[in-house]
Amino acid sequence: MGDLVIRPLEEKDRDDWARLWTGYLQYYETSVTSEVYESTFARLLGDDPRDFNCFVAELDDRLVGLTHYLFHRHAWRIEEVCYLQDLYADPEVRGTGIGRALIEAVYAAADKHGAPAVYWLTQDFNTTARQLYDRIAKVSPFIRYNRA
Repeated sequence: MGDLVIRPLEEKDRDDWARLWTGYLQYYETSVTSEVYESTFARLLGDDPRDFNCFVAELDDRLVGLTHYLFHRHAWRIEEVCYLQDLYADPEVRGTGIGRALIEAVYAAADKHGAPAVYWLTQDFNTTARQLYDRIAKVSPFIRYNRA
């Protein structure tokens, strides 16, 4: 593997970010409108501390992964917690440490923010990613429900 850099998203990353996020959405068999792409990208670059943040993985000057995360209040804690919403790596770089590096960057951002907890969701069929998650996190017994 070449030189891997994990860094915050920048304005110049718009097209590569959109390509990566499209891959993520396609994996989960969903899509969003162009308006949502524009809104999400603007939020990721904004300065609202309660909005989403993004790290990208750059390998040999090419974006190959991303993660979106945010901090929010929690009724059971004084400190905020960190929700890692999206994590994606290009298929050709999976298994090379990109996912782990992105998660560890979120862990470091949470530590810097004073957020002791980082959590995320995945689908039960995401077996490849779950192999990584099982090594660096603890699975929760919670079951998610969505409004019908």
